[in-house]
Amino acid sequence: MKSIIESIVEQIPVDKILPNPNQPRKHFEDSAITELAESIKSFGIIQPIQVRKISEEFYELVSGERRLRASKVAGKETIPAIIVEMSDQDSALIAIMENVQREDLTYFEEAESYRQLMEYYNLTQDRIAELLGKSQSFVANKIRLLKLDPSIIETLTENNLTERHARALLRIPDTELQEEVLKQVIKKDMTVKKTEELVEKIRKDVLTNNYDEKLTPEKKARVKSFINAQIYINTIKTAFKAVKESRNTAEYKEIEREDYVEIKIIIPK
Repeated sequence: MKSIIESIVEQIPVDKILPNPNQPRKHFEDSAITELAESIKSFGIIQPIQVRKISEEFYELVSGERRLRASKVAGKETIPAIIVEMSDQDSALIAIMENVQREDLTYFEEAESYRQLMEYYNLTQDRIAELLGKSQSFVANKIRLLKLDPSIIETLTENNLTERHARALLRIPDTELQEEVLKQVIKKDMTVKKTEELVEKIRKDVLTNNYDEKLTPEKKARVKSFINAQIYINTIKTAFKAVKESRNTAEYKEIEREDYVEIKIIIPK
């Protein structure tokens, strides 16, 4: 990676700075940008952004996306910047590392940034891990999240569900069934533990624990029925727990039959 051309800070017009196409962060909170803009109005930019010159007239942002956005909101015409000379690959790496180190990315944005480094810049998982100070398995596990359908990814992100929720869904080999489980997770506000338990029950009792199993329409119907049954059972268990707290002698029995689950609840008068 080449070093900075000059360490002198220059004032560059904000409308001459183009966004970094390799910026991994796709979502910026309006409230956070507004708050930073107010700070900039009061105290100015404390840390200059970094840009690289791409033509006689224009620059491309290397790092400092939030500061640039907030400066525009604050009505600033120029922004303090340091001009650096670097390749597309180096620019992408800096944009990614800046966000990863500050933990500014969602886990899907982080995964997508690693995928881009592999696809567009021919970096291996080992090399990415080395540059970021992570393990190869860490990078591999992030990238694996992108196997989920875009609609699933969008729903997980919109509902602020965790990376472990996403990993649990990956253990179901069918997008339609992943969506079915995800609906229940959101509807019932299921914890990671409850989600993982439901997925494992589906794999063990219906999918024979075979990740690559090809699902027939009949088996999909079975899984959907199984999911609904498990949700009902969990609802009953939750209700019984409330009863148990007031009546310690109440009893709950769950018996697995070949074609159904038998539940007995005994509540003393």
